[in-house]
Amino acid sequence: MAISGVQDAGSWYYIFDDSGKKIATMPKNLTGEVLGFGVDFIVARNGSWSYTYDEKGKKITTMPVSTTGEFRNCAGASINFVNGSWIYTFDKNGKKTSTRPNR
Repeated sequence: MAISGVQDAGSWYYIFDDSGKKIATMPKNLTGEVLGFGVDFIVARNGSWSYTYDEKGKKITTMPVSTTGEFRNCAGASINFVNGSWIYTFDKNGKKTSTRPNR
């Protein structure tokens, strides 16, 4: 099921599928700040940790910001982070798939 949007609704985040139906609700106080979403995952940051969640709001993985760097964007099934002069690409499971210079 594809994620088409994540709506900030006060104390909650609502997750919508590609038909516009609300498929999950995530509490903001536990989730942190939603940074972006891909086809079937959401990226959030809470303190010094980045998290990925599936389309039902279930946590997939936890990654330390000290390792990943700052969130840049999601594209398809990838997440890009900037750490110094490097861009690191991860999959939703937290596996680093590539590294390239940040130019």
